[in-house]
Amino acid sequence: MSEIAYLSLGSNLGDRETNLRRAIRDLGAMGRVISASSFYETEPVEFTGQGWFLNCAVALETAAASAELMRGLLGIEREMGRQRIQKKGPRIIDIDILLFGMAVVNEPELIIPHPAMAKRRFVLEPLAEIAPSLMHPVLNKTIRELLLELPPGQLVKKK
Repeated sequence: MSEIAYLSLGSNLGDRETNLRRAIRDLGAMGRVISASSFYETEPVEFTGQGWFLNCAVALETAAASAELMRGLLGIEREMGRQRIQKKGPRIIDIDILLFGMAVVNEPELIIPHPAMAKRRFVLEPLAEIAPSLMHPVLNKTIRELLLELPPGQLVKKK
């Protein structure tokens, strides 16, 4: 049985657009990419002393379990040269599972829905483009509602 996973992708090192396109292509090994948002220029949050990111959201139909999908995503990051040197620091690629169907997972290595997604404009703006009426399984609000509730700030511009 397959599930729809919603992913957030970001890059702020090297050719960011090429990095995102390669990651989206490589997701094909994990399932079928159903849709991908536009790319968005986004200012860094938390660790702000770094270059701007290019972000997008992807809907992936997959037969993998959530933990298996996470292992595959980490493998794509490794293959693309991601090094985890500084928490929230610059990276060639970052791939997060935002939602996995209506699943709620709370494991030491994996939390779904992504715990910070409802506070991040750089996540919600691209996700709202491809799945505005998608329901958050814990907050019981649509992605569009979550986006509209965000306070001003966090610059996000469609590329």
